[in-house]
Amino acid sequence: MKKIARALISTYDKTDLLEIATALTQRRVEILSTGGTAQHLRKEGIDIVDVSDYTGFPEMLDGRVKTLHPKIHAGLLAERDNVEHNAQAEAHGIGPIDMVICNLYPFEATVAKPDVTLPEAIENIDIGGPTMIRAASKNYRHVAVLTNPSQYPQIIADLDANDGCLSEERRFELAKAAFAHTAQYDTAIAAYLAGMDSQPEDEFADNLTLHFKKERTLRYGENPHQRAAFYRTETRPGPSAAWANQLSGQPLSFNNLLDLDAALEIVKDFATPACG
Repeated sequence: MKKIARALISTYDKTDLLEIATALTQRRVEILSTGGTAQHLRKEGIDIVDVSDYTGFPEMLDGRVKTLHPKIHAGLLAERDNVEHNAQAEAHGIGPIDMVICNLYPFEATVAKPDVTLPEAIENIDIGGPTMIRAASKNYRHVAVLTNPSQYPQIIADLDANDGCLSEERRFELAKAAFAHTAQYDTAIAAYLAGMDSQPEDEFADNLTLHFKKERTLRYGENPHQRAAFYRTETRPGPSAAWANQLSGQPLSFNNLLDLDAALEIVKDFATPACG
């Protein structure tokens, strides 16, 4: 079990952030924060330390450089059971950071806008966030990293049950989710930039990377002896069977989903309303 003593919070999506920050404050966890996140938490009455005060170095370049500092990343990457790491950190006045709560600029939502420009898309490429997430994930034996508000309730429950500590098993689960999160993020960036290339319409992309999230396990596949699961993209591409709301009845089977998709695609072939 690892007790959480210092946490760094820097998020774009502030859903339920007050709940996790309050839970940490109640356990006397020191909270470091940046920019808009720091303002948000202070407004809600949470005591925080600005990262710029902690590092002794100001935010700069219109906020592009906030957490990219050795005092942050050494605090995340230092192995607590490594004597040399501890000695080097102490020599430079660097303390450990036990938890990172971070989610990223909304790149996918930005490039989904029909009128988005390349400069706007580039400005929504997060740099400091993925760097912190990867550093914390690499050192999961000592650091917990939360990348989605859906994780907060479980972590709060763990802290309640374990006197402010998190197990290594839980930190490993969080690290796996974090690496999946940054992989999806980089995939979206690479796909968007690749789409900027001018090429003949019949040319195929040199690289094709797709990201889908498991929605649920299906009762069976095309045939009863086959296993199947239902995956979908995390952004809504338009009218899609994958994003349809089921109003009643049993969970849809593999074949039900195929039929639903076929019916929807037929309807989409009509440019104007049609009737029988």
